[in-house]
Amino acid sequence: MASLSRFLPPVGLGAAAERFVLAERDQLPPWIVVAFGGGIAAWFLLPGGAWHAAVVAMGLAVALAVLGLRVGWTAMELGPRCVFVAALMIAAGTAHMAWRAERVAADPLPAPWFGTLTGRVIEREMQPAREQVRLVLRTAPTLGLPQTVRVNLDLAKDDPQARTGAIISARARLMPPAQASLPGGYSFAQRAWFEQLGATGSMLDRPRIVQPAAGSSGLDSLRARLSAHIQAQVGGGAGGIAATLATGDRGAIAEEDAEAMRRSGLAHLLSISGLHVTALIGAVWLVTLEVLALSPPLARAWRLPLVAAGAGALAGIGYTLLTGAEVPTIRSCVAALLVLVALALGRDPVSPRLIAAGAMLVLLVWPEALMGPSFQLSFAAVTAIVALHDHPRMRAWAAADYSWPGRVARFLAMLFLTGLLIEFTLMPIALHHFSKAGLYGALANMVAIPLTTFVIMPLEALALVLDLAGWGTPVWWLCGVALEALLTLAHEVSDAPGAVTLFPRMPGWAFALFVTGGLWMFLWRSRARWLGLAPIAVASVLVALQPVPDLLITSDGQHLAVAGERGRMVVLRARIGDYALQTLSESAAFEGQATAMQDWPQAACSAEFCSFALSSGQRRYAVLVGRNRERVPERGLAAACRRADIVIAGRWLPRSCRPRWLKVDRRMLAETGGLALYLGDEAVRTVAADHRGHPWWDRAVEQREQAMEAKRAARLSTPPR
Repeated sequence: MASLSRFLPPVGLGAAAERFVLAERDQLPPWIVVAFGGGIAAWFLLPGGAWHAAVVAMGLAVALAVLGLRVGWTAMELGPRCVFVAALMIAAGTAHMAWRAERVAADPLPAPWFGTLTGRVIEREMQPAREQVRLVLRTAPTLGLPQTVRVNLDLAKDDPQARTGAIISARARLMPPAQASLPGGYSFAQRAWFEQLGATGSMLDRPRIVQPAAGSSGLDSLRARLSAHIQAQVGGGAGGIAATLATGDRGAIAEEDAEAMRRSGLAHLLSISGLHVTALIGAVWLVTLEVLALSPPLARAWRLPLVAAGAGALAGIGYTLLTGAEVPTIRSCVAALLVLVALALGRDPVSPRLIAAGAMLVLLVWPEALMGPSFQLSFAAVTAIVALHDHPRMRAWAAADYSWPGRVARFLAMLFLTGLLIEFTLMPIALHHFSKAGLYGALANMVAIPLTTFVIMPLEALALVLDLAGWGTPVWWLCGVALEALLTLAHEVSDAPGAVTLFPRMPGWAFALFVTGGLWMFLWRSRARWLGLAPIAVASVLVALQPVPDLLITSDGQHLAVAGERGRMVVLRARIGDYALQTLSESAAFEGQATAMQDWPQAACSAEFCSFALSSGQRRYAVLVGRNRERVPERGLAAACRRADIVIAGRWLPRSCRPRWLKVDRRMLAETGGLALYLGDEAVRTVAADHRGHPWWDRAVEQREQAMEAKRAARLSTPPR
């Protein structure tokens, strides 16, 4: 064993680490879940199966090495045991994520498809704010389409008989699930892979009912009827939010209201999650306890807190099922049930271990949720709240005896501090996923959360109960007034100057520094926790210095943006869809009115091309951009290409087009996806670099190549006329 001593850490460092781990041993269990999540994150961040296998192999090797060097488990100190468990959990997380991705495998549609679509409705969602119905269909096997597709149907063409369980048929246009348009952007293809959606599109005709649904569609039908009833009682945008709070149906919320809620930091109120589930379970628990306590015989015969906890659990499970059992709702329900179990057992219900147990349950069932904003936002917020209120000074302050004005002031102060901490905690997550962060969210939530929890939700529940006897109208009016106040708050905050700040896309490693620093601060209890500020400070500086891309090109080559030109953003086309404009604006960290290239003084545009020059440092780059896919004389195009440094077009460019630096055409974009160009160091960031090596990208490329080969073979086999 003496020969192995050189592999062990220095005695002083090892002893210090051992003392630290011993002092923090009560906080170690949550780090098991962190290591498991780190393995899942490694699967997403590393490119390809070989890298994933390497992580699993390395984790197992480290675990075996620690076990061997320390001569067995019983002789091992606490520090090496932590290394052993962490290595195993990282390997387990990566392996579990790889298994999950393979288990849900559903090949995407290889190419756009048009024809008569026949399938069984397995999900139906009304979206009156968008004047459409969203249907998820299990397609007929004879069509040769992916097994599950999602289509939108205009509300005017909807047939109420096209409900869950019915087999319908209509002409439809389908597309493969969309990849991210720009580097760092949202990839619907990734989400579709795990939801097993092979295509999306729209139905063009009123669907024909091939086979009606057999009987009632259960909870889906109840949810739809309840949502319609609530919207009939409370009109306008308030009715859409009321329906969301009761059923999880967000289809009736107008886009301007939804955007105002997002910009004001109140969007979490529209996602049925911890706030809503906790409020319902807490109310049922309290009401049940108080009502049963009125009967002395029951109070003597039953253990009332346990009965109340059972009633709250049933209410939480029923609410989760009624609202569609989405992942955030299930996650919140599981956490709330764990709290009830802790209360029933007499344990502390607010602890990092409880949060870790809820997170582990979610990651075992839906490991892909780790990389989504919903999981990150909710668990980050709850972890920050627990860390704040678990601090000894906060505990002492909460236990202090004050008069009722002091208690009110303490409640408001704690609510503000909690909101402020949550705002700073969630800001890196919002920047990473949405490239924006709100500034007034803490103040808005200080009003909105009590208004929703203690006024709106109780009034809505009371109105629904009174509706059974036809007496709910006055309560619905009060609920509508409170909801209008919530909407007014959201719009006022979102329209305030500086309400939202945009930043360039945050690199993944900078976000990893934020996560590491935040976990270190929130999960440890000793003074060493403040070392977590170091990676957070480094990441903050890096984000502040992150450059804006000079050129952004979407994956289809049809949209382009010139960013950072004297406080403006120049887009290729005057007519651009809202989604494309929003995607370009977020990537360019620009908020304002975009300028069409034909109206930009620095650009010279013809019917086919626009040309302009961009400066970076001591160099000027001549850029040539195609405006359409019309054929142009090849000789003239070749000459123009030779004069340009960068040529961009959404069509195939001939080999004779040879610019001085970069040619971006349909051939290149098919391989790379969307691009972000940084002229300062001539760097090119691609969508492919973010997603290559993962099934939603690789299978789409493979399917597309197979379709092209099939077309080529069909052309060659067709005899000339």
